[in-house]
Amino acid sequence: MLDSELLEILVCPETKQPLRLVERSEVDRLLGALDGEPRTVSGGEVAPMEGALVREDDTRLYPVRDGIPIMLIDEAVELS
Repeated sequence: MLDSELLEILVCPETKQPLRLVERSEVDRLLGALDGEPRTVSGGEVAPMEGALVREDDTRLYPVRDGIPIMLIDEAVELS
């Protein structure tokens, strides 16, 4: 889904923590474990995604759509 060299340099834009790639099935599991409907950090609806990048501390998810990581803080999903 994403180039391995790109994955090595991407970090959370907020905390600079490393990110790990998760496939759609893992995204579904993470979002399903949340209380209530998942929302973006800005309060918006979570759009469909093919995968995601999850911050090292497992508290934030950045969507991947059409093979492009969306590294905007407002588009992230809070997992904690």
